[in-house]
Amino acid sequence: MALDLKNLTIEKAHAMLVAKEISVAELVEAHLAHARIADKEIHAFIELFEHESDRVAKAQAMIDAGTATMLTGIPYGIKDNILVEGHIASAGSRMLRDYTASYSATVIKKLDAVGAIPMGRTNMDDAAMGSSTESSYYGPTKNPRNTSRVPGGSSGGSAAAVAADMCLFALGTDTGGSVRQPASFCGIVGMVPTYGAVSRSGAIPMGSSLDQIAPFAKNVAEAKVVFDVIKGFDGMDAQTLTQETRAKLAEKPAGKVIGVPRHLLEMEGINAEVKANFDASIEKLKTLGYEIRDIELPHAHLSLAVYYIIMPAEVSTNLSRLDGMRYAFRAPGKDLLETYMKTKYEGFGKEVRRRILLGTYVLSAGYYDAYYNKAIKVRSLIKSDYEKVFASGVDSVLVPTSPSVAFKPGEKSDPLSMYLADIFTVTANLCHMPAISVPSGVDSEGLPFGIQFTANQGMEETMFSIANDFEKNS
Repeated sequence: MALDLKNLTIEKAHAMLVAKEISVAELVEAHLAHARIADKEIHAFIELFEHESDRVAKAQAMIDAGTATMLTGIPYGIKDNILVEGHIASAGSRMLRDYTASYSATVIKKLDAVGAIPMGRTNMDDAAMGSSTESSYYGPTKNPRNTSRVPGGSSGGSAAAVAADMCLFALGTDTGGSVRQPASFCGIVGMVPTYGAVSRSGAIPMGSSLDQIAPFAKNVAEAKVVFDVIKGFDGMDAQTLTQETRAKLAEKPAGKVIGVPRHLLEMEGINAEVKANFDASIEKLKTLGYEIRDIELPHAHLSLAVYYIIMPAEVSTNLSRLDGMRYAFRAPGKDLLETYMKTKYEGFGKEVRRRILLGTYVLSAGYYDAYYNKAIKVRSLIKSDYEKVFASGVDSVLVPTSPSVAFKPGEKSDPLSMYLADIFTVTANLCHMPAISVPSGVDSEGLPFGIQFTANQGMEETMFSIANDFEKNS
């Protein structure tokens, strides 16, 4: 039967599979067939997995036996920095273009256990560094909502794959907004969990105190379905939260108080239509019975500066292992030093090299206290501001997801203007809070807006509840 992929959701596909109106093989092939055609223009995927017969057969057996879960047989995309055994995981970089994963990430194992079907590797910014998916070694991805615009980044391929109906959900990684910002640009849902809620074992690291694996979906409820499967303690990631710790974090019941830091919207570089959409979103929440409370976050305006010190420092440390000696790309030189230098220069793109240099600089003797140590202290102040707000009775903090809608390729050639795309998203990563981007309308050119709900640590249920209310009444 012909499938209406545009209006197909995980819930609808699950119902059809259970009712035997369609088989897993037919569902997967329908998405693959669509991706083979649509992706010629969008370039959401680096590689499509054409031969997943074992996983398909297992999923069909679960359905036939009546043991299927909501994700059994559901095709999904995987950001190219998340390992799938036997497949290349290059992180969108020349440096790892030939690296084949010897094991699967914990999140992939959990999705395998419930019978979800991986569709392929999605495109991303080089080593996850970018906000537009323009820096990928494999070339840029286009935004399915308007192919003259970028899809956001660094998880732009995953966002585009879901938005273009090539899969029903996708995994990305979010270090400073790399799931939420492309979700906003592509008009879908993207979230980042509480730090430690989801194992990062098998994800190529960027900033270890910031990174999280997170889902994209077509709606809030289905983002929650994916999150509920991939979350949980993992002995392979020392930062994952135990069940006891999560229980302590999530003691407060869900409420209906929304905190709005209006002072943050007075900063330069925020599009006027974004502000107008944000105001309209506030009015909508009022009609749904939410109390809107003006709040102050005195140090939040420093978040971007703090992020762009801490993140490059961690990048410098994490990427130091990619020296071309044991694995990965190697550019031969006349001696060891030249080999090291050429490997780093030729293996990574301009933005990655920029961040490695910046991170090495702020960690160097004489500058550590002036930059890195100071950024760590300000990070604590930002976190304290949010803790006070949540302690005052606020259930969620509301801001736009991005200061603009999707921009044109090449429009943000200046690095600082590109970094501003993260201005509203980095605080969740810095403070280890969960946050979700939900579509909130379109601008005068039909480009999607997104608004972001941020909750206190461990309060994903509250975040999903509020976001779901907003989405259902949009």
